[in-house]
Amino acid sequence: MSEHDPSDPLLAEQVAYYRAIAGEYEDHAIPGAGAAEVIAALDAFGPTGDVLELACGPGIWTERLLRQATSLTAVDASPEMLARARARVGERARFLRADLFGWTPDRRYDVVFFGFWISHVPLDRFEAFWSMIAAALAPGGRVFFVDDSYRPAEELIEGAASATVQRRLKDGTPFRAVKVPHRAPDLQARLGELGWEIAVTQTAGAFYWGAGVHAR
Repeated sequence: MSEHDPSDPLLAEQVAYYRAIAGEYEDHAIPGAGAAEVIAALDAFGPTGDVLELACGPGIWTERLLRQATSLTAVDASPEMLARARARVGERARFLRADLFGWTPDRRYDVVFFGFWISHVPLDRFEAFWSMIAAALAPGGRVFFVDDSYRPAEELIEGAASATVQRRLKDGTPFRAVKVPHRAPDLQARLGELGWEIAVTQTAGAFYWGAGVHAR
């Protein structure tokens, strides 16, 4: 599986960014309140059974998901991120390297989870992405995601209305990435139009989460 769609330079640069930032990922934590609220919501949701984690990154959420999951498959396009996740949790999870915009799940799961990924999905790929999730869910399967709307002014190289931002490594190297500024009510409505029954909740800070099912 290729790392990215070669026809989309922005998505290729987004993958390159996450490959480059893997070793310093935790040093770029989002400021503000709300993280504890999100963790409590995930624990209450209960990601049990066979779980699929998309864009697993360095395994921070992977480790938490394994507390309740029977089995866990974690997917990411960055081999550097996958190496960090595997070092964190060992062989308790199955790790797959794949481009999420071209990947087809090889089985169905009770839960699909993704942390800090939905904002990196371009709006013109939003429907296709959620179709992939629907195909990955077993009957009665559930979805949980968490993300943020944090976009500091220095990242908005194309203006506040653009979904493209520029981020920098600690050494100053710049990379462009997708960062859609979803608002919880609008995101919930958009998902409803696609046949999803997902409640999207905004925390007191920049974070939001969604939990629900597909209305088959």
